[in-house]
Amino acid sequence: MYSSEERLENIRMIRDSAATFAPLGDLARVRGQRYQPVGFDRSLWREMADNGWFGLPLPEAQGGAGLGMAEYCALLEVLGAALLPEPFVPTVLAARLLNGEPLAAQLAGERLLLPALQERNASLEAMEGGTHFCNGKVSGRKVNVPMGAGADAFLVSTPEGLALIEADASGVRLDRVPTQDGGHFADLTFDKATADLLPLDSQVLADALDEAALGTAAYLLGVAEQAFALTLDYLRTRKQFGQAIGSFQSLQHRAVNLKLQLALWRASLDAAAATCDAGAPVAQRRAAVSRAKARAA
Repeated sequence: MYSSEERLENIRMIRDSAATFAPLGDLARVRGQRYQPVGFDRSLWREMADNGWFGLPLPEAQGGAGLGMAEYCALLEVLGAALLPEPFVPTVLAARLLNGEPLAAQLAGERLLLPALQERNASLEAMEGGTHFCNGKVSGRKVNVPMGAGADAFLVSTPEGLALIEADASGVRLDRVPTQDGGHFADLTFDKATADLLPLDSQVLADALDEAALGTAAYLLGVAEQAFALTLDYLRTRKQFGQAIGSFQSLQHRAVNLKLQLALWRASLDAAAATCDAGAPVAQRRAAVSRAKARAA
């Protein structure tokens, strides 16, 4: 167990390392990835693995660093501020659901396995039979896999367990759905696609989804704080009627309101991370994560 001083030092070092890896203002690489078939840099994704970031919140027994949500969120804030398009949160989510050789390959950056968990309409899919595994084959569909065109394989949730399906397997169709920021989602259709069935603990999945939601909230906070910093800089330099527009009272009031919202957002995020790291009861932890994610959204 880390002392509070050790924890603060860990967070500082993580922030410094991430800021060196993804410097603010260096957006040429990010822009270059927009609207491309894959949409991110696989070599940079491997560098993240080399840094040990994919295992940051995983227990040491699973090959991770055994750190908490406070450290994980600190890292994601910096990555969000730099607008990194690499699918970091989905990578860590998948790692949470893996064991053995697939987990080792994921943490080492040798393979990219992305979770495919969402069905377009859960109640409708259930009536239609949903995505299911039978005799080593998977049939069904999943949607909204972030940056899914870059995956080597998918972790597909089924009532029978977690199906590991190669992206280039027969019976797999990937439809790339572009997003406004130049990235994409992948919608997947499986027609008797060959799969390996892995055990899936519903509690582990629920905890992993909570961590992913909190990580996403932290990434978005990094985006918002950097956008606010750029806005303040613009208010100081843009002139109208011979004076900086930041001197206009109406814009000052709007800036103050934004600053307050960011402060409330950070307080909610920090509280949720602390609640998770303190081992709070499941209901309390999920409520805290939901508050942070709702404020982020």
